[in-house]
Amino acid sequence: MEKKHLCAALLLWAITCSALPASSGDMLRIGLKKHRLDVNSIKAARVAKLQDRYGKHVNGIEKKSSDSDIDIVPLKNYLDAQYYGEIGIGSPPQKFKVIFDTGSSNLWVPSSKCYFSIACWIHSKYKASKSSTYTRDGESCSIRYGTGSISGHFSMDNVQVGDLVVKDQVFIEATREPSITFIVAKFDGILGLGFQEISVGNTTPVWYNMVGQGLVKESVFSFWFNRDANAKEGGELVFGGVDPKHFKGNHTYVPLTQKGYWQFNMGDFLIGNTSTGYCAGGCAAIVDSGTSLLAGPTTIVTQINHAIGAEGIVSMECKTIVSQYGEMIWDLLVSGVRPDQVCSQAGLCFVDGAQHVSSNIRTVVERETEGSSVGEAPLCTACKMAVVWMQNQLKQAGTKEKVLEYVNQLCEKIPSPMGESTIDCNSISSMPDISFTIKDKAFVLTPEQYILKTGEGVATICVSGFAALDVPPPRGPLWILGDVFMGPYHTVFDYGKSQVGFAEAA
Repeated sequence: MEKKHLCAALLLWAITCSALPASSGDMLRIGLKKHRLDVNSIKAARVAKLQDRYGKHVNGIEKKSSDSDIDIVPLKNYLDAQYYGEIGIGSPPQKFKVIFDTGSSNLWVPSSKCYFSIACWIHSKYKASKSSTYTRDGESCSIRYGTGSISGHFSMDNVQVGDLVVKDQVFIEATREPSITFIVAKFDGILGLGFQEISVGNTTPVWYNMVGQGLVKESVFSFWFNRDANAKEGGELVFGGVDPKHFKGNHTYVPLTQKGYWQFNMGDFLIGNTSTGYCAGGCAAIVDSGTSLLAGPTTIVTQINHAIGAEGIVSMECKTIVSQYGEMIWDLLVSGVRPDQVCSQAGLCFVDGAQHVSSNIRTVVERETEGSSVGEAPLCTACKMAVVWMQNQLKQAGTKEKVLEYVNQLCEKIPSPMGESTIDCNSISSMPDISFTIKDKAFVLTPEQYILKTGEGVATICVSGFAALDVPPPRGPLWILGDVFMGPYHTVFDYGKSQVGFAEAA
């Protein structure tokens, strides 16, 4: 009888252990699932994440009237474009799938009081009445996006992230989610890991409370994204430290230049071994785990499109610049006129203080940016791009005829802001590497890393991982380093020392 009881106990122990997450030291590990890439989701991500977020001021958000030193949250890879993990809110915890987003700072999930939005019907909803630790707040708020908005009210409850429980966390119960983006999304909500400076209502972010409540030993968290389409693990988010198994060599750290986003200064951008010239003097960059792709100035993304044979759209304004003003721009550059003065001397942009303007027509970005004044007409914008391209070719000792022909070709590769740039999958092996310079070190992306694939066999479609995003000064020009960059490079977000670090992912 005792043997029978012992066998039963051992069997129960084995079943119990297999049901619990595997742990190693202070780190919690959970197996992950992965979903296949979908070209429509790439397009949705391009529109929803880039235009909605960085086309607006700050984050497009407005407010209306432990025991463990390290905690690891598992991440699922949705279509190789969205990484999400599970959290719990309330007592007992109600489970939600959220994107851990370094590009925003609030936590929001659908509310049980969300009655009239389809997105709420098909996602998990928070029920305040089911939680013994819920505290009512009730103050209304809204988060605005270019494709819609989310509105709701603040509430307070305990939030479980991995094995950690953050007490009295203020979050948003979303009562309206009209955007189609949230209908097709695999996640329920978003947990922001940005700074409090961009938090709606100036509420304290979850990460701040983790540190403040002594739940983590170090004020550091780190991401490891698994880009292997056939792997079961989607990645890991480590709170309170880094896992040495996630990277090779040492991290290159760079100081933050502006709190709000995880923003720093990067150097030159190269296609193959050739400088594009655009960021040689420095560009701002933001590391954003909530953005799927790599986004940068149209001027550079157009050159990338040309180099990798990606489809683009024909810009007649650009071709007009080449045919009617190309030789004049060339002559002005050769004669030593400063590049930033060429378009005004050509009569295409008029100088108004430090700004070049040509009409009261406002650009898409500026329409979405509160406080903007006048914008640029298409010919002025096209001229500025042509100047950058010509100046870079001049440095390479190109002849006038060849340079004008090259610029004219670029005019046919302008990235479409509302769609994906498809490429020939058979040409990937001949595409150039793309390099970002961070603290004088080149971080290289191979074609296999910056080209996304969907489908199998003859149905395979290849899509560029680059998207165009033009942010005007003083905030821009700006690069957004999303998951396409964070996949090859393990990323450390050092809150305590105000820096970010990158190392080759293991």
